Amino acid sequence: MNIPLFAGGALATLLGAAHSFLGEKLLLGPLFHRSDLPKLLGSRTFARRTLRFAWHLTTALLAGVGLTLIALSFSQIEPQTIWILRVLSMIFVACSAISVVGARGKHFSWYVFLLIAAGVWLGSY
Repeated sequence: MNIPLFAGGALATLLGAAHSFLGEKLLLGPLFHRSDLPKLLGSRTFARRTLRFAWHLTTALLAGVGLTLIALSFSQIEPQTIWILRVLSMIFVACSAISVVGARGKHFSWYVFLLIAAGVWLGSY
C-alpha cells in the first residue's frame, strides 16, 4: 500500500465531508434564514438551491478525488499515472494558495490542502 497516497486521499475525503457538514450548519443554514437573499432568475428559492448544490458539488469532487486516490494507493503506480498524480498535487497546492489569499490565512483549509498535496506528490514516487 502507498501510505502517502492513501493519507492524501483520506484527507481529501474527510475534508469534503467536513466541508459539507460544517458549511450546511455554519454558513448555508443561517444564510438561508435571511430575508434579503437576492432573487436568482426571479426566485429566492432558486438562489438557495443554486448555493446549496454548488456548495455540495465541492464536497462531491473532493470525495471523488479522495476515493480515487485511496483506490490508487492499493495498486502499482504506472508511469503515466505519475504525471496525473503530480498534476493533482499541484491542483491541491493551488487550492491551498487560493485559500490562504482568499481567507487571509484564517481558514485552516489551506493547511489541509497542503498536506493532501504533499501526500499525493510523495505517493507519485
